[in-house]
Amino acid sequence: MTAPGPDTATETFLAHRNLLFTVAYEMLGSAADAEDVLQETWLRWARVDLGEVRDQRAYLVQITTRQALGRLRTLGRRKESYVGTWLPEPLLTAPDVADDVELADSVSMAMLLVLETLRPTERAVFVLREVFDLPYDEIAEAVGKTPAAVRQIGHRARSHVSARRPRGAVSPAETRDALEAFRGAVETGDLQGLLDLLAPDVVFLGDGGGVKQAVPRPVVGADRVARLLANGYGKIPPQSLRSVQVNGHPALVLRLDGEVDTVVALRIDDGRITGLYAVRNPAKLSHMETETALRR
Repeated sequence: MTAPGPDTATETFLAHRNLLFTVAYEMLGSAADAEDVLQETWLRWARVDLGEVRDQRAYLVQITTRQALGRLRTLGRRKESYVGTWLPEPLLTAPDVADDVELADSVSMAMLLVLETLRPTERAVFVLREVFDLPYDEIAEAVGKTPAAVRQIGHRARSHVSARRPRGAVSPAETRDALEAFRGAVETGDLQGLLDLLAPDVVFLGDGGGVKQAVPRPVVGADRVARLLANGYGKIPPQSLRSVQVNGHPALVLRLDGEVDTVVALRIDDGRITGLYAVRNPAKLSHMETETALRR
């Protein structure tokens, strides 16, 4: 019997690459760091004796998870010195991501911000169990815990996320309608139109990374957010805002002089906009020119 060769290792890695990227991205909220994790995963995978691997997909997910956990702790230290508010890196996604409702929910900007409130191991367990439906024994191998401990961690993480995730399911059509109404109100500076769309406790977050101007702290309340939008985005050139799919959900992209300037994602609860996330940091906009394939 011929042992698996290098080509087999490459083919297997490429076959699961989109899945591995999705795992890393959901754990990190950063496409750049997820790509680095995949590079580290490949280097380790290339040295594995494939003849000893029973389940290649599970083994690759295990390597990716371990690398992402290490990077997640490093990323946490970087965020402590980050200038202004840190937001996840937005991804231009294909329509098929939105078709997988659970996947789209798990990579939404709103959910990624909820996952930011978990400890690293809690985040890993939640992602692997709730999004990818991995067995507890496989998760235990990936995070270096016993299956019993993983069950407890998973229960704690689920409770934490449930208390913070978007409250009511919103159909893609409802989201698109809200987005188009929002875009129209912003482009025309329609203050009342914005107030009609925004929840009383809406929160606006901006991420300029210290490179581009952005609100330094969260702006809270419909009146304050509406005035910020009407005065700021109301001055942009006509037709500069475009609707696109970002992280599996409709969002807006502002282009100035042909370049992506800002990505604005929305969180909608009970028919009203409760969260607005504006990413302006140029280092986080490189995945807005080409669609990123996400898979479970």
